[in-house]
Amino acid sequence: MQDPIVIERLVKDYNGFRAVDSLDLKVSRNTFIGFLGPNGAGKTTTIKVLTNLLKATSGQAILNGVDVVKDPKEALSCVGAVVETPEFYPYLNPRETLEYLGSLRGMTREVIGSRGDELLETVKLSEVAEKRIGEFSKGMKQRLAIAQALLHEPSIIILDEPTSGLDPRGMVEVREILKDLKDQDYTIFMSSHLLNEVQEICDYVALIDKGRMLAHGSVEELTQMTKTKRIQVRSLDPLDGRMVETIGRVNGVSKVMRPNETLTVVEFTGDDQDQVALLEEIQGMGVRVASFKEEGLALEALYMNLIKDSR
Repeated sequence: MQDPIVIERLVKDYNGFRAVDSLDLKVSRNTFIGFLGPNGAGKTTTIKVLTNLLKATSGQAILNGVDVVKDPKEALSCVGAVVETPEFYPYLNPRETLEYLGSLRGMTREVIGSRGDELLETVKLSEVAEKRIGEFSKGMKQRLAIAQALLHEPSIIILDEPTSGLDPRGMVEVREILKDLKDQDYTIFMSSHLLNEVQEICDYVALIDKGRMLAHGSVEELTQMTKTKRIQVRSLDPLDGRMVETIGRVNGVSKVMRPNETLTVVEFTGDDQDQVALLEEIQGMGVRVASFKEEGLALEALYMNLIKDSR
């Protein structure tokens, strides 16, 4: 069966600057992939090529077996997208907006009505369905943008940094919607520069920098590529400088940080036996350990190392 998203040797140049450099990527059906990279890595350019907002310099972008360049209308008929900051007519309400956009797609009024009500419930805008969009927060507009992307029941959803610029509450609301979509019959391609967001939501990750692919695979596969951990140790009493130096000499410890007097954060590359030895060493100094736990660092460490190497 044809993969729903296939990118082959994709290149995009701007006046001598190469924004996307021979990019190859295949996305399997019904997966949620995070397209991860720093600002300027080529994420939005790639998405604009996929959605026919930009023409590639060379290479191919294929959606459900159809070349976006050769037949954009057919290729994008199965795609719902949110690219950059969404804008809507401020004098319309969400229901009117979906009715308008649905009519442009040739959907019947009956289908638009039932589908629109369902989607407004999905994105938690039912209670403001009659409120003018000009009064909406950015987070509410982003949720409406996701609803319009889903209106025609696409098989592929393409999202360009959907939580960018949102306040913490808005980010949480959008991420909850994305988690719900993950369990449905969609292939989702989402760009982001936020490591915690990708690790929390996505099944698969593609890491890019300077328009080039650095690594891709499942979140589990990529986190296993580095053994770096971050261990958070919270003690009842402050640790002195001598204790910190002693911890730094334990096998597997690469760095010791002190966010505050009773919190010590240890970057650690050892195995389980070394981790046991670390805890025993800390307790052996008479430290009363209130908690000793791992933080997620593996994907972050891989990300930073790959980007550093690519530069």
